[in-house]
Amino acid sequence: MTDFYHSGHRALQEEFESTALAERLEELIVRPALDAEAQAFIQNQDHFFLTTVDQKGFPTVSYKGGNQGFVEVVNETTLRFPCYDGNGMWLSMGNIADTSKVGMLFINMLEPHRIRLQGQACLLRDAEILKQWKDVALAVEVSITNTWFNCPRYIHPMAKLGDSGHVPSGDRETEPAQWKSLEAVADVLPPQPHELKKTRANSI
Repeated sequence: MTDFYHSGHRALQEEFESTALAERLEELIVRPALDAEAQAFIQNQDHFFLTTVDQKGFPTVSYKGGNQGFVEVVNETTLRFPCYDGNGMWLSMGNIADTSKVGMLFINMLEPHRIRLQGQACLLRDAEILKQWKDVALAVEVSITNTWFNCPRYIHPMAKLGDSGHVPSGDRETEPAQWKSLEAVADVLPPQPHELKKTRANSI
């Protein structure tokens, strides 16, 4: 018996007589690290879904998109990803600062496949790490505790129309979100990520 399943999981497994199947699947697919195939899959993705938990135990889920390969596979148990300019609420990142627990779902809808993982995360401000992404003042490092793949049976096959033109890129200036030009928020906008990086560099 491991600690992968908890009381709620076990109760439902008993109710629907799937305990033996659940234990077999844990044995077959749940791993504490990414194998070579999983690492390559993650490095090939341009988005993922991030789950974090606040101090009251409430989760939030957010979509994280970038260019293909924007999630760095540091090694078989460590991932890093950038925190691109957002709405300033810092819900996911604040949850990471408070509780550190994360879930990540990498899903390919072009050729249906998905990988899930759980881990402990921390926020990174190291300039040497941040410089691999443009206009990024904060990043996240995830230490993986469990990872597993899911059957793609219910993934709806979709066609990709293109990449987002708003992901920071070395060949153009990063434009702020259009909604940030609204009068309702114009007087409370914080500095842009590249401005924060300059301020930090000057203060060292």
